[in-house]
Order: sequence, then C-alpha cells, then structure tokens
Amino acid sequence: MAMTKQAPQGTGERADPRRADEGRRLDSPLLLTLLLLTAVMLQDPVRRALSAPVMQSWMTVFVAVMVQALPFLVLGVLLSAAIAVFVPPSFFARALPKRPVLAVPVAGAAGAVLPGCECASVPVAGALVRRGVTPAAALAFLLSAPAINPVVLTATAVAFPRDPEMVLARFVASLLVACAMGWLWHRLGRTDWLRPPTRASYDGQGRGAAFWGSVRHDVTHAGGFLVVGAMAAATLKAVVPAGWLRAAADDPVVSVLALAVLAVLLSICSEADAFVAASLTQFSLTARLTFLVVGPMIDLKLFAMQAGTFGRAFAVRFAPATFALAVVVSALTGAVLL
Repeated sequence: MAMTKQAPQGTGERADPRRADEGRRLDSPLLLTLLLLTAVMLQDPVRRALSAPVMQSWMTVFVAVMVQALPFLVLGVLLSAAIAVFVPPSFFARALPKRPVLAVPVAGAAGAVLPGCECASVPVAGALVRRGVTPAAALAFLLSAPAINPVVLTATAVAFPRDPEMVLARFVASLLVACAMGWLWHRLGRTDWLRPPTRASYDGQGRGAAFWGSVRHDVTHAGGFLVVGAMAAATLKAVVPAGWLRAAADDPVVSVLALAVLAVLLSICSEADAFVAASLTQFSLTARLTFLVVGPMIDLKLFAMQAGTFGRAFAVRFAPATFALAVVVSALTGAVLL
C-alpha cells in the first residue's frame, strides 16, 4: 500500500518541468525590465557616445541604407510571394527556353521589367529557383534586374544629363555581366554549392493565407540579413578616410578599383546610386560606370542576403567572381562607349 501511495507523488514530480517552463517564460518580461532599467541608468554615457561624429556618420549611413532598401525589399517579397502562390510552375517552363544556354539571356533581359533594386531581386530569384527555373537563368535575372530596369535607367539619365551615353553603357555592361555569370554558373557551378531556398509548406491553406504566410517568412528571413549588411556598410563607411578617395582618383586603374570597392562598401540602393556616382566628379566616367555596375550586383548587404537565401558556399564563390567580372566588363565598356 505504501508503494501505491507514492505513485501519485512521482506523477506530481513529473509535472514539475511544466512549472519550470512557466517560470522560464516569466523570466522574459523580467529580463526586458532589467534591460530597460540598465538603459535608463546608462543613458548619459549612451547619449555622449551617440553624439560623437563617428557615431553620427554610422547612424546616417545605416538609416540611409535601410530607408532606401526596405521599400524595395518589401516589393521583392510581395513579388516572391505572388510567384510562389499564384504562378503555376508550368508558366516558367513555357516562358523560358528549355536549354539553359538560351534561358540565361532571356532571363537577363527579363530583368528590365522589374522596377526594383537589388533587395527586391534576391527573394524573387529565390522564388524562381523554387519554381524549378534553372539556377543559371535565375542568377542572370538576379544580377540584371537591379541595374537595367526602367526606373534605374531613368535615374541614371537624370543624374548624368550631359552624358547620355552613360545610360547605354550601364545597360550594356550590366546585361553582359549578368549573362556571363549565368553561363559561367551553368558551366562550372555545382549543385552542392547552391542550397535551394527553403519555404514552409502552405498546403491545405487558401491562397490568401498562403500568400501572407510567404510574405512573413521572406520578410523575417531577408530582412535580418539586410540589417546585418547595413550595419557592416555603416561601420566601414565611418572608418574609411575621405582623403583616400581623392588620392585614388588621380590613377586611372586605381580609380576604377577604388570605386568598385566603394560600391561594395557603401551598399547604396540602385535606385539612388546614379546620383552618388554623379557627385564623384573627381573620378572619370569609366570609374563611375564601374561604381554603377558593381554596386547593384555585389555589396555588403547583397552578400549577406545571398548567403542567407542560397547558402554561404554559394555566396563565397559567386560574389568574388561577380565582382571581378563586373570590374573588367565595365572598364572595357567604358573604354569603348565613354
């Protein structure tokens, strides 16, 4: 009998983990309260740190990148969700040639119809891969869409009113790089380097619920990497001396490389980068063309977003190759057209 009486006690002891979980859940508001109290106690040192010129520069760049990128990230997320939910996979099989060699230029040219920037192209390219589009064509679209769409080309024409040839040079160089990278990936890329973008299953749900579920997934996923990239761009912008740019502008080769690196570090949205390039009057048109070609294809936030969408093994190979090819093609295009 004594042993039978102890059984309920053992059952009661097994219920203790639930109470422990409840206690752990209650710790979250307590932790938040402690963080808020710490922030209040340290508000004077924090205020002094934020008022420093370096921090002011950091905050300006970070906010600028986020404000420029977020609307187009949202646009890309909405397009990605629409492709995932409303567009049947058979559409892409009909729209693109079956041979990847031919599908690449078609997908690259299709980038001209998306009025967004690089933040929009990453989730859209991920949706294309999920829908069965050959990765070479999806990557060509990813690179071309931010650089040759009508909004970007119009902004370039407005920023360079005395140099209309800059619009043609940007279009030609960007499309050539996008197609060349697509063909290069088709030729040398390996399937284990490219992690297919994952997506939660929305089977059994209505189209509306599936659409908003897809939007929430992509905003959480891509938005986090955008924040990381923007923070890195702001940090590097705040510590690079402005005098280095003036020294680099005097050498034709160094100036091209300097603006290529600057495009990566600044991570400016392709909708606004033409105005920044136009302000760099100490540099040649070819160097500024390199800035306009490299930036929409590979920068800090794009590297973070590409790594998050397609995997780090993909990003560490695709990004350097894109950078090198974009520099070479833009320099040659500038020598011919500018």
